[in-house]
Amino acid sequence: MTNPFYRLSPFIQDFIYREKWDVLREIQVKAIETVLDTPNHILITSGTASGKTEAAFLPILTELHEHPSATIGAMYIGPLKALINDQFYRLQSLLEESHIPVQSWHGDVGQSQKTRFIRNAQGILQITPESLEAMLINRQTELSRLFGDLRFVVIDEVHAFIGSDRGRQVLCQLERLARYQAHPARRIGLSATLGEPELAMKWLAGGTDYPVTHIHDTKGRREVMLGLEHFISIEEDNDVSETTDETPAPTILAPDGAEVESASDTILDQTDDLFGHMYQMVGSAKKTLIFANSRNETEEIIHSLRRIANDGNEDEDGYYVHHGSISAVLRERAEEDMRDPDKQACVAATITLELGIDLGNLDQVLQLNATSTVSSFVQRLGRSGRRGSAARMFFYSRETAPKDDASLGERIPWNLLQTIAIIQLYLEEKWVEPPEIPRLPLSLLYHQTMSAITAQTELAPPDLAERVLGLSPFAEVSLDQYRDLLRHLLEIEHLERIEGGGLIIGFAGEKIVNNYHFYATFRDETAYLVREGTREIGTIQSLPVVGDRFRLAGRAWEVVSVDEDKRVIQVERVKGKAQAFWAGGGAAVHTTILQRIRQVLEEDQDYGYLQKRAIIRLNEARRLAQKSDLTQKSILPLGGSRFMLLPWQGTQIVDTMSLLLGYAGIPVREAGKPYYLEVDATNLKMLRDRMKALIQDVPPSEALIAKLPVQAIQVNKYDRYIPEDLLRTAYALDRLDVPGAVSSLNDMIR
Repeated sequence: MTNPFYRLSPFIQDFIYREKWDVLREIQVKAIETVLDTPNHILITSGTASGKTEAAFLPILTELHEHPSATIGAMYIGPLKALINDQFYRLQSLLEESHIPVQSWHGDVGQSQKTRFIRNAQGILQITPESLEAMLINRQTELSRLFGDLRFVVIDEVHAFIGSDRGRQVLCQLERLARYQAHPARRIGLSATLGEPELAMKWLAGGTDYPVTHIHDTKGRREVMLGLEHFISIEEDNDVSETTDETPAPTILAPDGAEVESASDTILDQTDDLFGHMYQMVGSAKKTLIFANSRNETEEIIHSLRRIANDGNEDEDGYYVHHGSISAVLRERAEEDMRDPDKQACVAATITLELGIDLGNLDQVLQLNATSTVSSFVQRLGRSGRRGSAARMFFYSRETAPKDDASLGERIPWNLLQTIAIIQLYLEEKWVEPPEIPRLPLSLLYHQTMSAITAQTELAPPDLAERVLGLSPFAEVSLDQYRDLLRHLLEIEHLERIEGGGLIIGFAGEKIVNNYHFYATFRDETAYLVREGTREIGTIQSLPVVGDRFRLAGRAWEVVSVDEDKRVIQVERVKGKAQAFWAGGGAAVHTTILQRIRQVLEEDQDYGYLQKRAIIRLNEARRLAQKSDLTQKSILPLGGSRFMLLPWQGTQIVDTMSLLLGYAGIPVREAGKPYYLEVDATNLKMLRDRMKALIQDVPPSEALIAKLPVQAIQVNKYDRYIPEDLLRTAYALDRLDVPGAVSSLNDMIR
């Protein structure tokens, strides 16, 4: 058999020699053979920095070099502009001698570059789903010239697409483009974290008849270094003020595990200890990436680290915040400093740096609080150790101290337990959440309907139905349901029927489709631009007044002026504390994680990565769980008429259970979801009797949500334009799990 290296084009062989690669990696060898020898789609799953991008593009570039395409030959679809920019630079060095053009295409790319590329559209196009949607609408008459000979579509970070409307939008786009191609382009999906690859393979093939080949790395495990410490924070109105016998005086653990001098001898608040420990960890490394689960937390982290470092006044002090509300200039500066081997840099980020942007050789990753998914943990862990060294990740679990009248559920450190459960699920089983695919994605159905009509100007209803309902994400939408949607859109003037029966965009619909925000399927945020003079800092969601202070880019700012019409806020830098101006919600947690949390409480295992405080707090939680029968009994009395329900199920089932109990007339307190529910009942017998009656006469799903306000079920961007009855049907079908909830209730009363 021919060595795969010698099947690559000479310019690629030269590139490999120049880069001093010793050998091609296993996934690269398999990808070369599959691309060059089969017509299949390909799913490549392998760890971060394992060469997935090269595995896809080495054979693609060989094919395009040896058999040039008449149009754009390969398209790379990435979820983030920054990731596209990163891959653009990586491909440029590979293509220096190939004469194959490559062009990145998104909102930050200049129009002159796009125009030059589009005149002679060949080679490789790197694009976001939103920019591709704009092409499908605005370049309708050129699609054959641009994509008629498209051979390959590379979809990066498949796991970030597969469970979202944005990912389903990509499938719709590829199927719409197939109308202009003799053969649909082959798809190559890349991902470091996927649960149930079979579902991902089915997703990748959507709308085509090509089989999918799964290529994954079968070699040994990476070395992983983990740590987890626990800290307590006190809310301002919390009266807890004394040290317990089992709680040590706060200490700051140095990176080597030694204790250093503490700032306090009580547990009034360990927040300073948390950031003091984090500051020492950052100081011990050249490059540190800190993840948090919200923009507010990233701002708090960098603001606190700067405060400890005497709040240096220089812009380039090595501390950066990186999230979607930070200006592109500041985000790019953070990325550049992280890649610069001579600079010490620390960046606190949300999901924006969870994906595959190359930040060079990171020394360590820090994480504030548990991730909501194992997938997110694996992605973040994989950011370090990218040059063959061990992956290093340290978790900080922060718990708000319970008040004196706290219930049993409020005294359990759920965040600490979830962190341990997520780590153990990956270390023990390599388990990752499977993707969830909705059956009635109505918001996307609206979007693709409006997009198709906008692109064609006018479509007869049968032609529209054929174009839209023929797309694979809408396989379960019935023709009657689609008729209901179209009638509703005519009623609200998003569509208009013209003489002859054709449908065009209506008066109200024009306001939607003529806004550039229409290209995106994710929700728009109300945003106010923040400027220091002419310098853009970023955006905030809430409108402040003159004199207000807030955090942004890890610094405190005071509002100097507000222009409400232009949505511009002028600020000046100040010192001291400031509030955050973003709203945020929690993410769903899978049943497997909840069940592993239960096991953490039951088992007597001392996990090697736990630090001193985390061990003490875990042991406290285990003793409390054992004393209260927390893991053995599903219904626990809390005193008076209050009871605690412990289903040990994921968010979807617990949400459904809450609706069922409310339907049965049992008042529910949801503050502890998904870990537990608190309910009111006269006594335990009455509670059990009502639960039994509920199980014996289960209401239909639609009845459970009948009393929910329509705003509560408008989850996705365009749900507000869907007829309410249809929206409730979809919500019941895709957001509830009545059989799972009923089964769980039945287990609880046995």
